[in-house]
Amino acid sequence: MPQKTLIVVIGPTAIGKTALAIELAQFYQTEIISADSRQFFKEMHIGTAKPSTEELAAAPHHFIDSHSVKTLFSTGDFEAAALQLMEELFKKHDVLIMVGGSGLYIDAICKGLDELPEIDLNIREQLNQQFATTGIESIRQQLAALDPEYYAKVDQSNPQRMIRGLEVVLSTGKKLSSFLTASKKERPFNMIKVGLNTDRTLLYERINHRVDLMMEAGLLQEVQQLLPYRQYNALNTVGYSELFDYLEGKSDLASAVAMIKQNTRRFAKRQLTWFRRDENTTWFEPNQTNEVIGHIQNKLKA
Repeated sequence: MPQKTLIVVIGPTAIGKTALAIELAQFYQTEIISADSRQFFKEMHIGTAKPSTEELAAAPHHFIDSHSVKTLFSTGDFEAAALQLMEELFKKHDVLIMVGGSGLYIDAICKGLDELPEIDLNIREQLNQQFATTGIESIRQQLAALDPEYYAKVDQSNPQRMIRGLEVVLSTGKKLSSFLTASKKERPFNMIKVGLNTDRTLLYERINHRVDLMMEAGLLQEVQQLLPYRQYNALNTVGYSELFDYLEGKSDLASAVAMIKQNTRRFAKRQLTWFRRDENTTWFEPNQTNEVIGHIQNKLKA
C-alpha cells in the first residue's frame, strides 16, 4: 500500500454509520476519528447517539467526549487537531477511519476550510441581541431571504451557524455560500468515501424509533441535568432544545418528543443534500458491510 488512506463513512443520522465504522476498524485493525460535532462534548450522551461503552471498546475512537460544552471548539479547531492526530496515527496504521454526519467537519478534513472575511463585530452583537430578544425564527427568516443557498445547507436549529451566515452577508454584502467554493486543499493521504442511505420512509422510521429509544434511555433526565449549561451553544441542538422548551413550560412532553422526531428528520434531509454534492462518494445500504469492504479493497488495490 504505497500511500496512507483515510476511509470516510458518511450518511444521515440513525443510518448505522457507527456500526459500519467499527466493522471497518476491526477489519483493517485501525482507529476511528469521529467527525460528529455533538459527540465531542462529554456532558451530552443520550441525545448525541454516542457509541455505547461496548462499541467504544470494540475499536479505538478519537474526538468522543474530548471537550466540554463550556469550551468553544470550532470547525477550524477540529481541522487542525484532527490533521495533527492523523499524522501521528498514520505512523502506525496504513488506513484510518473517519465517521460522522457533520458535513462541514468532514469537508474540513477532506477539502480544507475556506478563508472567511473579517466580520463587523457590531453586527455580530446586534444579531446575538436579536436572537436573545426575538428567538431563532427571525434569524431563520432573515437568513433564508439573504442567503438561501447557505440556509438550505445549514443546521436550522443551530443559531450560531445561522448568525454566522447573516453576519457575513451583512458585513460584506456577499453571501457566505459564495465563500464556500475555494479550491480543495491537497492532503498527504488518499481518501475513499462511502455513504450509507436507504429508502426515505425506512430512514424516517429508524429516526422515530431511535428517538423513542433515547427517551426510554433517559434523555429527559439528561436534559434536566444540563439546565445549568442551557446558555452554551453546544446545547442549541436537536433533542435538547425541544426538551428545554418542555422544561420551561413552552410545550407538553408529547409535543416536544414529536418535535424532536420532526426536526431530526429535517436534519437528515439536509445532511443528504450536503453529502450528495460529492461525486466521489459511493453509496450503500446499511446492511451491505461486505459490499463496502469489497469496494474499499478494490480501491486500495487500484
